[in-house]
Amino acid sequence: MTIAAAFQQPLDPIAGSLALSAILAALPLLILFVLLGVFRLKAYQAGLISLALSIILAIVGWKMPVGQVLSATGLGAFYAIFPILWILINALWIYKLTVATPWFEVLGRTIRSISDDLRILSILIAFCFGALLESLAGFGAPVAIAAAMLMAAGMKPLKSAMVALLANTAPVAFGAMAAPIIALNGVTGIPLQELSSMTGRQTPFIALVVPLILVFLVDGKRGLRQTWPVALVAGAAFGLAQFAASNFFIVELTDVVAAVVTVVAVLLMLRVWQPAEIIGMTGETREAEKAGEAVSLSENEAAGTDTLTGSGRSGAPGAGTGAGPGGVSGGATAVGAGGGGEPGNQAGDNTSNTGRPPGHDVWMAIAPYLVIIVVFSIAQIPVVKTWLTTIGSTTFRWPGLDVVGNNGEPVAAQTLRFDHIRATGTLLLFSGIITMLLYRIGPGRGVRVYGETLKQLRWTILTVCAVLALSFVMNLSGQTTTLGVALASAGGFFAVLSPLLGWIGVALTGSDTSSNSLFGALQVAAANETGLSPTLMAAANSSAGVMGKMLSLQNLAIASAAVGLEGAEATLLRKLIGWSLGLLAFITVLIWLQSTSVLGWMVP
Repeated sequence: MTIAAAFQQPLDPIAGSLALSAILAALPLLILFVLLGVFRLKAYQAGLISLALSIILAIVGWKMPVGQVLSATGLGAFYAIFPILWILINALWIYKLTVATPWFEVLGRTIRSISDDLRILSILIAFCFGALLESLAGFGAPVAIAAAMLMAAGMKPLKSAMVALLANTAPVAFGAMAAPIIALNGVTGIPLQELSSMTGRQTPFIALVVPLILVFLVDGKRGLRQTWPVALVAGAAFGLAQFAASNFFIVELTDVVAAVVTVVAVLLMLRVWQPAEIIGMTGETREAEKAGEAVSLSENEAAGTDTLTGSGRSGAPGAGTGAGPGGVSGGATAVGAGGGGEPGNQAGDNTSNTGRPPGHDVWMAIAPYLVIIVVFSIAQIPVVKTWLTTIGSTTFRWPGLDVVGNNGEPVAAQTLRFDHIRATGTLLLFSGIITMLLYRIGPGRGVRVYGETLKQLRWTILTVCAVLALSFVMNLSGQTTTLGVALASAGGFFAVLSPLLGWIGVALTGSDTSSNSLFGALQVAAANETGLSPTLMAAANSSAGVMGKMLSLQNLAIASAAVGLEGAEATLLRKLIGWSLGLLAFITVLIWLQSTSVLGWMVP
């Protein structure tokens, strides 16, 4: 049996020119964004075309053997399915289970009872609760679930997706129990606490401005003018808590602490302050002091219609078509309602649907999300985590690959760790099964809903597989390394280019963890060559990288699918690219100042 020789990644394969090689290496990424943003192709079409181009470049330009290129493509597609799509499918399944019962409407009323102002709800749901989900799960689950909850509150689908995507920035560097920072520590050798401290001195500045952007997205200049106090409190609370936790406490719990502190701060703020006007569920405006009266009037007028149903109003997939739970006279209950788990018994009593639902109904409405938090928290207990890893974890080398970097060391991306029991998607599956038991949903019905979820996500699955295959082909062939080294050759100016490198990594892979694994060592090597702080540059890769997450094709696909707008990826890209680049410029200025004597004292 003949064993193929190892493939060593070339650094400047195109005419011996690093600059020309880097331009060609960047071409698949440029084509991807141009096809989406300019030509408005469907996401899966743009992904497949860019993948094809990267395969051609790998074979013709970087001289990677065809068999290894195809193997790298398969590895990328597999990684897309597990863990990323495995997370999305099960997260969306849980959401559709709630939509299939009257509890989805109760969830909407519960959310609106906290505040009937969509601008404030965007902070509480997308920013605060999204950060908590990011700390526990990550990999697209916060975007999918937060967008669904915003729709339950009455926000339109496209805006829900935009808000959820943009909010999923500040917490990402410490998401999934600080997985990005832990990965950065693994590839750079810089002490974990040092990396955590440095990152915690960058991301809080992003947290400070994100809530302000969210209220602007929801309601424009008026939203910013009327709700900036609560947005500023939310951003400051999150940023300060994130700084304190990352610098002085356990890095894994940074986002948990920040999310909880922010929720408390916002709720306390709302006790003593309210915006001058309330922007309601359907966009209506009313004075704050008349808010309660207006809600009662609106809901009483809506008896017998679907106005009360946040899911029907927002166009959520599988949403109920009636007036929702509680047996409100004049309207049917939501589709799929049944069993002993139906909320409310006040038939014909319209007033039962105003204000906060009864305590039992509130707990049942938020039960799926509480279940997710409990399941993930238990899974993080050291003893349980070790046990789950022991019974359900395996590491293996992907067949057909034998790749070494230009330094002669094996490339880590060809070794795959398969945590099938402890994986985020599996824990979400367990959470969904528990939700079925709580809501008394039969196995047959649960399976049918799962099938509907897969059908809804069919193009998203193809899109994410294509993009991750593109990422792995570029990484394993050496195209990514060529691009990174070209940027690193800029000398002291690398302090400005370093954040861009992290941004490209996350925009390509959709994961800050993957970007850190991809570029972390390169950032340190470039810092050593240019006399910059390795800790600063490594942290910059993570902190600035998260700005690219809202533009990564798989996250755009996840958001589109979660709100039932298949094919909206190009629209979301065009609406968010300005914000992404603006935040990138903001964090780049901060990192550059930290590389100079102006803010150099911030580097540990």
